[in-house]
Amino acid sequence: MNKAPKWFTAIAIVALLWNLLGSLAFASDLRVSAQDAAKMSPAQQALYNARPGWAMAATGLATVGGVIGCIGLLMRKKWALAFFALSLIGILLQDFGLFVLVNGAALAGTAAVVLQSLVLCIAIGLILLTRTAIARGWLV
Repeated sequence: MNKAPKWFTAIAIVALLWNLLGSLAFASDLRVSAQDAAKMSPAQQALYNARPGWAMAATGLATVGGVIGCIGLLMRKKWALAFFALSLIGILLQDFGLFVLVNGAALAGTAAVVLQSLVLCIAIGLILLTRTAIARGWLV
């Protein structure tokens, strides 16, 4: 195994923090009560109520896969790639449910589209980083 550069560890730590924030947001979303939902704007309520259950499960897959993938990067393990792939699949399924089936872009607005685009780009970036790390012998 070749020694990874210091920036690699820094990126893995920042990515882990990013994915932990996503997991926290997902956990918070699961705990929204009927009273909490009633306080949302009508558009937010419509979006919240229209989401398919499988899209919520995909969000869980995306966040948990991302966290485990980042832990794998920090441990310098090749299996991190498999978890990042699962995370990407979860993101794609979530986005399909949110933006195609529910038309979340109209309900949630531009900010949601920008944030989900950022999430998707970071997920793809982590896959590319992991593939590069494997090719350079930084992961075993």
